[in-house]
Amino acid sequence: MKTKNAYIESLAAELKEWGAQIDAITAKTEQSVGMAKLKYGQELNNLRTHQQAASLKMRELEAASDDAWEKLKETADKVWDDLRTGLASANAKFK
Repeated sequence: MKTKNAYIESLAAELKEWGAQIDAITAKTEQSVGMAKLKYGQELNNLRTHQQAASLKMRELEAASDDAWEKLKETADKVWDDLRTGLASANAKFK
């Protein structure tokens, strides 16, 4: 089992990597035209919403006491899974 700090560090690394992937999708979206740009823009908005939720959850974990972070970890895992799934879906659509 990871310690609180190790867990947060791994989340931060994933969030940074996914932020770069979202930036790449943003660039592809800006190159799109018409309905494709609208569709990709909506997908991008969903990703940004998940990214913001993940950032918020990470801040909650950082602020949590050593006793409370284990409970927050479950919801953090869910938030991360949602972002991971959304990003995989978006990457598949943009290939």
